[in-house]
Amino acid sequence: MNSKTKKITTIAMLSAITYIVMAVGRIPVILFLKYDPSDIVVTLGGLIWGPMTSCIVSVIVAVTEMLTVSDTGILGCIMNIVQTVSFACTAAAIYKKRRSLSGAVAALAAGCLTMVAVMLLWNYLITPLYMGYPREAVAQLLLPAFLPFNLLKGGLNAAATFLLYKPVVTALRKSGYVAPSPEASGKKRHTGYLLLAGMVVVTCVLIILSMNGTI
Repeated sequence: MNSKTKKITTIAMLSAITYIVMAVGRIPVILFLKYDPSDIVVTLGGLIWGPMTSCIVSVIVAVTEMLTVSDTGILGCIMNIVQTVSFACTAAAIYKKRRSLSGAVAALAAGCLTMVAVMLLWNYLITPLYMGYPREAVAQLLLPAFLPFNLLKGGLNAAATFLLYKPVVTALRKSGYVAPSPEASGKKRHTGYLLLAGMVVVTCVLIILSMNGTI
C-alpha cells in the first residue's frame, strides 16, 4: 500500500470510528449540552499521524453529522469543527514537537485549556444565532453551565486519550500499520501519570452522571 492510499485509508477509518462513537455515545449533561467521546478518537489520530489528520477528520465528521443526525445546521457544524480542532490539533501539534511523556501531558493539557477558552468565546458569539437564545441569557450561562461543561469534557477527553494512546499505538506498531519509533523503545510506564489520568476519567464521568441526574 503506497503512502497516499494509506493516508486516505487512515482518514476514512478514523472518520468512520469517530462518527460511530459520536452517534452512539452522546450523554446529556446540562441544558442542551451533550457529551460524546468522539474527540478522543480524533485526538489519538492526531497524536499518531499528525495535526492535519485531526483537522481533516474533524471536518469530515462534523459535515456528516450535520447532514445526518444534527438539527443545528451549518452553525452547529462550524461549532463542532472549532471545538474538536481547538482540542485535538493543539494537542497533536505540541506533541509533534515534543514526543515524550512530559510532552504528551503538556500537549493534552494545552489542548484542554485551548478548547475551554475558545468555546467560551464561541458559545457567547455563536450559540444565540443557532439556538435562538438571547445573547444576555447565553452570557449568564457562561460560568455556571458552559465553563464547567467544557472543563469536564476537556479533562475527560485528555485523560482518556492519555490512557488509550500507548495501547493503541503499540497495537498499530505490532500490526505493522505504524512504523516503530525511537520514542517507543525503552520507555517505562509511569504509574503515577496513569493513576492520575484514571482518577480524572472516573471523577469526570461521575460528575457528568450526577449533573444529568443518572446518579
